[in-house]
Amino acid sequence: MADDPYKTLGLSRDATPEAIKSAYRKLARQHHPDLNPGKPEAEAKFKAVSAAHDLLSDPERRGRFDRGEIDAEGQEQRPAGYGGGYRRHADAAQGERYAEAGGFEDIFADMFEARGRAASAPRRGRDGNYRLAVPFRSAVLGATERLTLPDGQVLDVKIPPGVVTGQVLRLRGQGGPGRNGGPAGDALIELEVAEHPLYRRDGMDLRMELPVSLAEAVLGAAVEVPTPAGTLRVTLPAGSDTGRQIRLRGKGIAAAGSRPAGDLFLTLRVVVGKPDAALESFLRSWTPEHPQDPRAGLEAEA
Repeated sequence: MADDPYKTLGLSRDATPEAIKSAYRKLARQHHPDLNPGKPEAEAKFKAVSAAHDLLSDPERRGRFDRGEIDAEGQEQRPAGYGGGYRRHADAAQGERYAEAGGFEDIFADMFEARGRAASAPRRGRDGNYRLAVPFRSAVLGATERLTLPDGQVLDVKIPPGVVTGQVLRLRGQGGPGRNGGPAGDALIELEVAEHPLYRRDGMDLRMELPVSLAEAVLGAAVEVPTPAGTLRVTLPAGSDTGRQIRLRGKGIAAAGSRPAGDLFLTLRVVVGKPDAALESFLRSWTPEHPQDPRAGLEAEA
């Protein structure tokens, strides 16, 4: 039987939805199987934390659990009167225990009736836990990815822009079937966002190193830059050194709802390239108008 979900997440029963979400994220990262290879106890803890969050993050199911209508696994509890008939009679004063009409017959009738109600009560289906690998571009722009379940069923999962590894999406009604007319469970899908060779995520922004030629850096140029949404033509200012940043507004993580889109920051890296005789000859005879020492100010620590 599953532990109390509040205890599993280390929370009090009056915890806010924000506190539940925060505790889940912290524990999910701590016990994630990918970060604890070969540790079955960590995997078991991760599953317990996910199940506890699943129950408590759903206001309706949390309310039913708090009222004792379902247990920590989401299964229907026996009616409050179940088994009460015997205790009610056994705790009565001697001589009154079986004085009610019907005696033992009424006691056992109550018990079997309660048991029948419990067995025929609608039960919600179990939730399914799955993992889905998400391409970096889909996480940046949003997309629909296909997930094939172990039984062969296929789910189309809508990925909102800005998702991160470890985030869990809920597909309502896509879990196990309900019993006795109860609703189906949900599919809980944990996302794993792939890395990208060009881009590095920084909050809602993206950062990218852009190689440029010596001529482009010195003279300035219009160059084509790949972005997650497509290729853009960007003008480089003349006299750009390695490390200079260029900001492309709105070309980072795509907007979602009322949230603005992030930006794409380009960090220039000047590439001299293969030896060039003409360039070498020019540099040997070149006298700069304003000589500069690129290493000025560098001092070794004592």
